[in-house]
Amino acid sequence: MKEILFLLLLLLVVLSLAFQLTLSVAVFDSQSASLLPHAHESFNISYIQMKNAASCSYLVVISTSCSSPRYTTDQISIAFGDAYGNQIYSPRLDDPSSGTFESCSSDTFQINGPCAYQICYVYLYRSGSSGWKPDTVKINGYNGRPVTFYYNTFIPRDTWYGFDLCNNAASSYKVTAQKCLLLVILGFVLSFLL
Repeated sequence: MKEILFLLLLLLVVLSLAFQLTLSVAVFDSQSASLLPHAHESFNISYIQMKNAASCSYLVVISTSCSSPRYTTDQISIAFGDAYGNQIYSPRLDDPSSGTFESCSSDTFQINGPCAYQICYVYLYRSGSSGWKPDTVKINGYNGRPVTFYYNTFIPRDTWYGFDLCNNAASSYKVTAQKCLLLVILGFVLSFLL
């Protein structure tokens, strides 16, 4: 009787692990599909609220593609943040007189703003007629690991354009937490059976 109970429990655990693996693959696939930048027509800077009184510093490195125009005279803005509504905004990153955003170059900016957790979205805004094609945007924050967003496409004029991976990050965490709970339960059950 004990062996049958053990086999049923083992079968249940194997089926549960298979389900968790399938769910993990589905979440990974949904994240891969969302890794392309997109326009955010309803993104409005006026809605940005400083929820934290503290101010933190962020190091932002933007690499301009070699297929971008040699230089741009366009005004470039950036907004980024976390899944909890903490948003950082810089209205003007460019400085045409200093060679900012020349093709095949990287520019580093120190931007101060409200303290955020893991950065999970970034939007760039371009105003002007020169055109500009960023390759990557890397953000080093205070309360999270560095994150790199891969653009490699021209930024449309007068449109917030970028990534919002906040919902996918929450889904990924949920699946990871479920896996941990399942392993704890499995260890607990096996410790009684062995």
